[in-house]
Amino acid sequence: MTDTQVSGGSGVNGGSGLVVGTAGGAVRGRREDGLTVFRGIPFAAPPVGEARFAAPRPAEAWDGVREAYAFGPPPPQDLLVPGQAAAGSGDGDWLTVNVWTPDADPAARRPVMVWIHGGAYKLGHGGSPGYDARRIAADGDLVVVTFNYRVGMEGFARIDGAPANRGLLDQVAALEWVRDNIEGFGGDPDQVTVFGESAGAGSIAALLAMPRAGGLFRRAIAQSVPGTFFSDELARDIGAALAAEAGLRPTAADLATVDPDRLVRAGQTLAAKMPGYTGRWGQAAPTVTPYSPVVDGDVLPVLPWRALADGASRDVDLVVGHNRDEFRLFVAMGGQLGTIGEERAASALRMYAPGPGGEAAYRAAFPDAGAGELYEKVQTDWLFAVPTMRLAEAHLAGGGRAHAYELTWPAPGNGGGLGACHALDLPLLFGTFDADLGALLFAGAEPDEVALALSARFRASWTAFARTGDPGWPAYDTGRRLVQVLDTEPAVVPYPEETTRRLWEGHDISALPLHV
Repeated sequence: MTDTQVSGGSGVNGGSGLVVGTAGGAVRGRREDGLTVFRGIPFAAPPVGEARFAAPRPAEAWDGVREAYAFGPPPPQDLLVPGQAAAGSGDGDWLTVNVWTPDADPAARRPVMVWIHGGAYKLGHGGSPGYDARRIAADGDLVVVTFNYRVGMEGFARIDGAPANRGLLDQVAALEWVRDNIEGFGGDPDQVTVFGESAGAGSIAALLAMPRAGGLFRRAIAQSVPGTFFSDELARDIGAALAAEAGLRPTAADLATVDPDRLVRAGQTLAAKMPGYTGRWGQAAPTVTPYSPVVDGDVLPVLPWRALADGASRDVDLVVGHNRDEFRLFVAMGGQLGTIGEERAASALRMYAPGPGGEAAYRAAFPDAGAGELYEKVQTDWLFAVPTMRLAEAHLAGGGRAHAYELTWPAPGNGGGLGACHALDLPLLFGTFDADLGALLFAGAEPDEVALALSARFRASWTAFARTGDPGWPAYDTGRRLVQVLDTEPAVVPYPEETTRRLWEGHDISALPLHV
């Protein structure tokens, strides 16, 4: 038994420490609740100094054994989760991975699931309490990896002298680390499934279209895919406005001279002003999110829907789905539940419903819907439901296989008034009901038997898919359009939002959000 495999030393719960050799050096994890956990392993060099705003570079190797007991610091970002380290800390040691494994035995070759977090491309990190992967790894008897990538201006602002989509390039580097190292942690590099929600799902859609990501994963699960992708022209204009908020030119040379926190503040300032930019940036402006993947023609050559329809990832098995009441979370977080009037509803319908007759079509399709319901419905469809289901259809058109789902079970928080809102799938999947948004969605209450059963079903379906390519329900097709409805009584039915599909039928995929 060599030191690069197992070594002594005390761990959590009386377990022994475990040492695994990686390309960068040996790392020591520790036993926790029947798993071995490794935190904060560098997969790329700190993107600071001359490496700032550059593509990720290989991590510097280290001598001896590195203790992998603590998560690496999060990258600079808009919001901090309570207990999270301050943005910009750790001398730029932001690009790290974390591994949960039942047994770090190279002969085990378990399936691997790699989580890509969301957060509007401007916040989030792989060590967030809501992404504690112990239940997924234990229930599925597989290896789970989470990681950090650059967000906000550091990762997504389009500026001169820097590659576009640096956050996506970080994700590719993390997946390359998995390919090269995960066998030592008991994982199978040929059985990798990427899974992510919101901006993480949008990232997965981009990765499916990126030649650089080819061959790095076999399966993908995209939860609530946002349709927000920027053209290069739009991204450059927003990048210039971001830099101007910091009093700088939109160049890597200028921006690299200032503290990352200053750029975070510039992004926050511009976001607050974005609704006034509607005439200039169209549908991008009301999102108050100045970051999205950029169709730059290089890192991301074309829109994901177009790439998939052309067969770019036909060999990748896909699960896609969304939540029924996605947009209600944003209404609730803005303190606007029950306050949306007719004027705001009409404005939203004019902005987001497809085609010149979109507002009238929505009103005719949902004649009993009030102003608040129409306001939420059109934005749920525009931002998540339509892009998600179109991704499945594009994948089918390109010769791929897809399974689809819709979560309709309402969150218990706020007396059930939040519905099946955005991000509800996170505490259900990870079983982290009291962490991050779980505390809002479950109102701090212990989950009941129904919630626990649905949570277990999420993990069972997701891990079965990672292991076999079958989540436990029929594949999607454009004839029957069968989807798995996740609720108190799960069922496989024709896509429940048939009305939405008809409203958007014939709408060119290139006209989906923000491709201007």
